[in-house]
Amino acid sequence: MTSRAKTTALLFLASLAATGSARADFQSCLAGIQAQAAGAGVSAQTFRAATAGISYDDKVIELSQAQPEFKTPIWDYMAALVDDERVDDGKAAMRQHAQALAAAEAKYGVDRYTIAAVWGVESNFGKNLGKMPLVQSLATLACSGNRRRDFFRGELIATLKIIERGDIDASRLYGSWAGAFGQTQFMPSTYQRLAVDLDGDGRRDVVDSAADAVGSTANFLRAAKWSNGHGWGYEVRLPRGFNVAAAGRKNKKPVAHWSSLGVTRLDGRPLAAEGPVGILAPAGADGPAFLVTRNFDAIYSYNAAESYGLAIAVLSDRLRGRPGIQAEWPTDDPPLSRAERRDLQSRLARRGYDVGEPDGKVGAKTREAIKEIEAQLGMPRTGRPGAKVLEALRRG
Repeated sequence: MTSRAKTTALLFLASLAATGSARADFQSCLAGIQAQAAGAGVSAQTFRAATAGISYDDKVIELSQAQPEFKTPIWDYMAALVDDERVDDGKAAMRQHAQALAAAEAKYGVDRYTIAAVWGVESNFGKNLGKMPLVQSLATLACSGNRRRDFFRGELIATLKIIERGDIDASRLYGSWAGAFGQTQFMPSTYQRLAVDLDGDGRRDVVDSAADAVGSTANFLRAAKWSNGHGWGYEVRLPRGFNVAAAGRKNKKPVAHWSSLGVTRLDGRPLAAEGPVGILAPAGADGPAFLVTRNFDAIYSYNAAESYGLAIAVLSDRLRGRPGIQAEWPTDDPPLSRAERRDLQSRLARRGYDVGEPDGKVGAKTREAIKEIEAQLGMPRTGRPGAKVLEALRRG
């Protein structure tokens, strides 16, 4: 066994030992948190009711420690989040909740298309809220060997305060393994700071009230310095030989600087924007590129990932009726929409592969099945859901 393998094994055994100890000490840990929660205004009755029957959740720990083996290419990421299906669903949601979106836009100064785009990326317009019980997940993380356990303890107490105040019933508090919840996936502490009661019923219910969810999102973006009347940016054309190392959201320069380097709009017109701007080239100099303003930073702050921010930005444009990304991604194996991914999964299932419900969400089972099909076809075993493997399945 190599020294690296030995180190990995020792770390794994240490993790198991820490997990076992945390599981054994779970109830005493909860008792300690109750004392802290009481100091924050959470009654003993609320604490006992919210934590009754919960247990240390190994699945939460497994998810928190998972190291992704597959890095999703930007073109696959974008295709899964911004496709015709999501645009159609978004336009329907915007029609259904037009009054709430208009009220959020007027009150917080954030345009309705950007609000709706966050809503669409975070929960598919309220359809995917997460399935993990919030109190149990956060209690597990707060009582584990997790290096961020103090952070999760704070999030658990923030959750208990939501229940104490009566904004959202504990039975409706489900979300991600890390504690994000609601139609626009707020962490509990973010909820405490920025959630609003837009529908006027006296409760800040971001789970079952679309109005409260979109209003809270607008308030978040306002706090992140969104400037209404100014866009997030737009797609641009880079000159040959452009130094991608000079790109990036943080490296903002006056528009004149980028113009002097030969960056133009797609149609060749000069650049235009207020204030310093950055250039994003998420797939390198040969892929699509974007000029981004300070408003992009406001979107970015929602989840601190440029790919995430770009998905919201492009979806907001699509919801406005503008075209999506025009330049080609630098790949000879085009990405699949969610409908195509469901088709791929259905075809794999018909061949006997256990990929779960064909839902367009590509997880470990789907990737393993794709690898086996790729091996049978003499293709590199990537596990990637691309057009080549789908076409091969359709032919066969």
